[in-house]
This record gives sequence, C-alpha cells and structure tokens, in this order.
Amino acid sequence: MSWNRSVNKEQQTAQVSELCRRRLLNYADSFQELARSYDLEFHPAQNADRDRQAILEEKRLWENRQAISGHLNEVAKIMTETACEALTLAPMEARKRRRLIQALAEEGIRAENPCYFAQSNGKQAIVLTMKTARGQKAAAEDAADMISVVLDRRLQLSVSSPLTIESVPRSFILEEESDYLVLTGFSRAVKEDEAVSGDNYAVIEAEKGRMTIMLSDGTGSGERACRGSEKVLDLMEKMLEAGYETGAAINMVNTAFFAVGEDDDHPTLDICEIDLYQGSCQFRKVGGAATFLKRSREVEQVSLGSLPLGIFPQVDVKPIYKKLEDGDYLIMVSDGVVDAFEKEDYEKRISEVIAGIEDSNPGDIAERLLRIALRASGGRVHDDMTIGVIGIWENQ
Repeated sequence: MSWNRSVNKEQQTAQVSELCRRRLLNYADSFQELARSYDLEFHPAQNADRDRQAILEEKRLWENRQAISGHLNEVAKIMTETACEALTLAPMEARKRRRLIQALAEEGIRAENPCYFAQSNGKQAIVLTMKTARGQKAAAEDAADMISVVLDRRLQLSVSSPLTIESVPRSFILEEESDYLVLTGFSRAVKEDEAVSGDNYAVIEAEKGRMTIMLSDGTGSGERACRGSEKVLDLMEKMLEAGYETGAAINMVNTAFFAVGEDDDHPTLDICEIDLYQGSCQFRKVGGAATFLKRSREVEQVSLGSLPLGIFPQVDVKPIYKKLEDGDYLIMVSDGVVDAFEKEDYEKRISEVIAGIEDSNPGDIAERLLRIALRASGGRVHDDMTIGVIGIWENQ
C-alpha cells in the first residue's frame, strides 16, 4: 500500500502502489481480451452427414465457452476494483489518541497511529497497529473492549483482524457493533442405511456486519451426495472470500457442475444473507426447498421455483428481500424434511408446526422440528434431513 496526503492535510489515502495498480489493470485487460475471444455467436457447421448428437455436443462446448467468458469478465472486474480501491483515513483527535495509547500501555500493549476510516456501509471504523513486549501476548478482543470504554463507543474486532496481539506489530480494525445479533442452530438425521449425510451447511461471518448461511442438498444420499454438497459450499466460500458478488459466485459454481456434464449430479443451493446493521436479509435458491420466516405465531414461506445446479450453463436467481424484526426466526430445511410431511399438505403443515413452537433457542427449535418431522414420517428417515434455524435480535 502507498500513502498520499489529501488536500485538507487532515486525511491520508491508502491505496495499492502505482506499480501494482498498473499490473492489476494490465491483467484485467488481458482477461477481458481473453473473454472476448470466447464470446462468439453459435454457428454450427453445416454438414448433411452430421447427426443430432454431434450438433448437441458442439452446442454444449459453445455454452461452456460462454460461461468461461462470463467468469473471465468477473475476474477482470474484481482486479479493476482492487486496483482502484482506496481507503481514506482521518487521524484520531489528539486527546482521544493519548487516552487510548496510555490505557493500552498500562496493560502492556503498545498502540500506534489510531485512525478513523469510513466504510462503504456508512459506518466509521478504527484502524490501528498494536504489539506487546517481547515474548508476551494479549487477547485482541480484550483490547477492543478497553478501546470501546475509552472512546465511549460500541466496537468489535473485525473478522479479518488477528485474534492475538503479539510482539510483532500487526494492524487491527475495530468496527461499530452491529444493530442486530444472530444465533444459529442445526439438527440433522442421516438417511437409513447410510453412514454420512448428503446435506451440508456453512455459516460465514464477513466484514461490514454481514452473515451468510448456506445449505446444500447433494443428489441422492451417502458419500457421493456428501461430496457434491461439500464441493458446492467449498467453492462458494472461496468465491465469496475472493470478492465475487453472490450471484456471480453461484454462476461460477453452476458452471463447474455443468461443465462436467454428469446427468445425476445436481446439488441444490440455498442461501440466506443477513445484514446485521440494517436488520434485513436476502434469499437465493437454486433448487432449494422453501424457507420459513417465523414472527411470533405468524409464519411466511419464502420459495422460488428454480432447478438445481448444473442443469443449464447459466442460472439467473433473483434475490428475495425481507426486512427482519427483533425476535424473528428463519428456518431453512432440506428436501428430506419437506418429504416427511408430503402426505399432509406439507407446506401448510410445516407452517402450523413452526407457528406453534415456543422455544427461543435456535438449537432447541431445530431439534424439536426434527423430532416432529420424524414422527410425521413414521419414524423412518427416507432421505437426509437437515434443519437450520437462525434467530435475530436487536443488540441492546
């Protein structure tokens, strides 16, 4: 990173060095040029002797090239954004800076250059460098609590910051505490005669007060289904961490399955993204079962008719937005839970069951729902069952 003084001399701008910036932009241009070489119209060769299968294979190859073109353009976009990204830092007021440095020094922590910087969500974070005396360590969360008291602000350690302060100087980011808190709970049952579940889930806490919960149901059951759903979640996590927008990441994963061309490997993907500052969420479903929003004794179904991954070269999954309130619960389920209620007008039945639950702990709610689903299926587990419950509360 390089530093530039701004016009008012009270701010500094941190950005990628000019050499790195030029390299990134050159790479981006190369990827865009490569993308254009793949982005061609489909013109099958005209030959009377060619059979339908040959034309279909040629079209599939063209579809794969189109998907690759889209992903290359997305990579170029991320590189360009990184090259042009800049952080504007404002120095902390002298009095607050002295109090903060002194308070940490009394605990054996040396702090340097505390500054403010504005985040894209409109919140103001603090960045500073901290280290301890040689051979000593301190918990970064304890330092964050101390800084909160000194500055009279509710601050928390960012997910990308180190958890420990050591003798080597490290940079730490303290973000404003989010307006909402989330707790999750999961409960699962494995299909009869199988050793492992074909369902998998992941909970990702990201910067800027965002949390992503994902559930994937592999095709079939057992080891093969488990590998399929694990692959989906692993790829999604990598794409999101690399900076891909969620829709673009879904298409990248979809392409990975479509390109293989296996007709019996089409996992589902169910995503719930929560903004802990706004108290809102958005759902994306690629073949996933309905999600249920429980507010007191009222239950709303969130569903989107879409096919699983890998059936078409591209997927266009429109997000469904919902505003959340204190005490709301989101219940995500796999197809095995839905199938357990199949003979009882399952959508209405599941909603009634969820509405009647009075437990408050997400883990307890998930366990109770699983027991009810097992009773509805006569105690048999004909397909893997996974239930995820997300509770959201105002941060008091």
